[in-house]
Amino acid sequence: MTPQSTFMIVAAIREGQMESLSSLLASMNKTVGHADPGNGLVPFGRFDRLHVARFVILELKTANEIREYGLTPHEWRPSLAFLGDCDADRDSFLRELAALAGPGLGKIFSFCEGFSEESTPLLQWMKEHSINPSANYINWIGRTVKQVHEERALHQSLSTSLQEIVKTTGRKNTRAIRQKLLSHVEKEKQAGRLTLTPPEPTPLGWKIRNTLHKIGIPLALLLLLPVILVAAPFFAWRLRLLERSDPEIVIRPDRRHVRKLAILEDHDVTNQFNVLGDVKPGLFRRATLKLFLVLLDYSARHVYNRGYLTRVRSIHFARWVLMDNDRRLFFGSNYDGSLESYMDDFINKVAWGLNLVFSNGVGYPATRWLIKDGAEREQKFKYSLRRHQLPSEVWYKAYPGITAFELSRNSRIRQGAEIRQSSDAEIREWLSLI
Repeated sequence: MTPQSTFMIVAAIREGQMESLSSLLASMNKTVGHADPGNGLVPFGRFDRLHVARFVILELKTANEIREYGLTPHEWRPSLAFLGDCDADRDSFLRELAALAGPGLGKIFSFCEGFSEESTPLLQWMKEHSINPSANYINWIGRTVKQVHEERALHQSLSTSLQEIVKTTGRKNTRAIRQKLLSHVEKEKQAGRLTLTPPEPTPLGWKIRNTLHKIGIPLALLLLLPVILVAAPFFAWRLRLLERSDPEIVIRPDRRHVRKLAILEDHDVTNQFNVLGDVKPGLFRRATLKLFLVLLDYSARHVYNRGYLTRVRSIHFARWVLMDNDRRLFFGSNYDGSLESYMDDFINKVAWGLNLVFSNGVGYPATRWLIKDGAEREQKFKYSLRRHQLPSEVWYKAYPGITAFELSRNSRIRQGAEIRQSSDAEIREWLSLI
């Protein structure tokens, strides 16, 4: 199995260079906000390990919300973020980026402080400006870009062949249909029109780190259990005190801002999403946020790593990133369907999960006991998301037109082609996928 990695490079934009940078990034697009895979700056299509990537200008347009707490906004310089998800380890992918897109990336990063096209080593600079997520979600750990393309080709080939086979064999003889389909697959593989590459061995280092993480977090919580039990009453008292006293900031998002965001959406079955906002002041809120991000990351790595995040199945990749000495939280995701359906999915299926993390952010609807209200207050929640949402200047997906559901279906089709079913019911189930 080849595990996936994430990268995020963030740097402040030079004074007076925002407009020029935006124009340069726009030149990479085929349509508004959607990258041309063969663009001359970062030809995303040449990177066969890259699932998704984007360039985002991080502006904190809601910084004044913190004034409701009697505080002066901490300075935030508009920054450029380059982030994505790839197969195998991050560092080798950054080396690949520097080798294949060095001049283009140099031109882009020249608008950022501390970078010079002539004198700054690109790879070193990218590593120095990299930020790791506090929590990260991968729809299916181990599913590579190559696998996605091969399994899509398999489904398309089987679907076309099935129509012809049914005409000659009939619908009732499922075993004969399956045998002919399997013979078709073998012929296509021999002719070189289909490839089903076996998975690579799981890297030993990753396996060891993943196992230690899987065991270590529960063990740490178990060891801390006496402290947790003693602290629980204080935590509950302090939490409820803050929930009652924190100002609730509910402002309808500006229509021009919403239109700017909407222009980028629904060009494909998958959309991009970015939000940036302040963490509520105080050690209690920061500690609570960090704790639940650790638990979220653990769940995403070891529980929800096979096609769904709790009951939500539409997310390909997502990350939660603490920035600026934990003063700000960035969330970015790649999801299927419209933003409205995406938000409704969370409200209806996992509002409590959203509350655990995002209720520690300024401008989020008020909660009760951390898990109640919050995202359940639909209109206020949607206002909050839109107000804190940022557009992607450039967004790339290696397999447009394929949803997370279809990725899972295609993998099941491949599994059925490689592991023979024993009963008629299993054969019919496999055929129904095609």
